[in-house]
Amino acid sequence: MTILGVHVAQRTRHTARVQKILTDYGCSIRTRLGLHDAGQGACSPNGLILLEVVSEAPALAAALAEIPGVSVKKMVFEE
Repeated sequence: MTILGVHVAQRTRHTARVQKILTDYGCSIRTRLGLHDAGQGACSPNGLILLEVVSEAPALAAALAEIPGVSVKKMVFEE
């Protein structure tokens, strides 16, 4: 199992590019969870996306990492 952690700085600025890549690799993503700090009247400019990837993890990670302000970390769990 491969998990990609995707940190997006200035998430509102990069949303369209990140979403396009996630859509392009949609068949390779089993689970997607988006996290950001949200409070009363405020919303964090940064976000974290956790992806459970079933294939094409290196290509997906590389495509996301090309976006300025986006960093990707990978975790692999072998059974």
